[in-house]
Amino acid sequence: MNAIQLEEVVKKFATTTAVAGLSLSVGRGEMFGLIGPDGAGKTTTIRMICGLLHADRGRIRTLDLDPVRQHAQLTKSVGYLSQRFSLYGDLSIDENLAFFAEIHGVADYRARRDRLLDLTQLTRFRDRLADQLSGGMKQKLALACTLIHEPALILLDEPTTGVDPVSRREFWKLLSEFLSQGITIVMATPYLDEAERCTRVALLHEGGLLALDTPEALRASLHDSIVEIIADDHRTARDALERLPDASGVELFGERLHVRLKSNAAAAQERLAQTLASAGIRVESIRPVAASLEDVFIARLGGERA
Repeated sequence: MNAIQLEEVVKKFATTTAVAGLSLSVGRGEMFGLIGPDGAGKTTTIRMICGLLHADRGRIRTLDLDPVRQHAQLTKSVGYLSQRFSLYGDLSIDENLAFFAEIHGVADYRARRDRLLDLTQLTRFRDRLADQLSGGMKQKLALACTLIHEPALILLDEPTTGVDPVSRREFWKLLSEFLSQGITIVMATPYLDEAERCTRVALLHEGGLLALDTPEALRASLHDSIVEIIADDHRTARDALERLPDASGVELFGERLHVRLKSNAAAAQERLAQTLASAGIRVESIRPVAASLEDVFIARLGGERA
């Protein structure tokens, strides 16, 4: 039985379609990623899954319940960490956990609280006010508060946005621990490197589904070869390479260029180098690389627009 089932779900706000006929399912015990940029429909989808928004059309089942009509029953089994999860700054870590336990009607929560504090490495800070915590510590406390009532499903809406890299790694370690306990996790994130950690991912764009599969299968679905180039003038290099008949796409990732090639990458490397040399561009490195989810997303987006 699936933890979540969406069938042709549509949600509009005035003239804007936030979710456009979305169908997907999430298995129990799965780490599922909703991936896409701002405006892709991730937050709206999560809010409909937990019953905070009503779909205009389509059918949603969450833990075999109607999330709107059976919302009170559903909240006992769902934890929701929103983009603006509200901790109480004038309460300590212990007091915040006690408050959220009481909200959910959890009477004997102390053993669960201590276990969560141990997992999040917050035990020695338990008397510190929430306002005095770092960004990463606040996110870990927010996750602990979300889990205090032992939900079967947790919904995380961009939980690592604005968090430093070390805290992001620690947060993912926590999620792996909770996943091993059988909790189903659905995470919305714009970070495609985080998507690599999910069991399956749904790539979203403007409320629609671009692709849905495991990260491995999505990478394997990209038939183009990828060559990564680092050049001194990467923007001019991109313009030169876009004119090559071999290139099906050229994308800039920071200082790196990813060139998608219809032909074999190794055979095309010399032609790429010659093109850049003719344009007077100095190449620092050029090498074939494995496709990333970013490459897949951009290729699927290009196909959608075509």
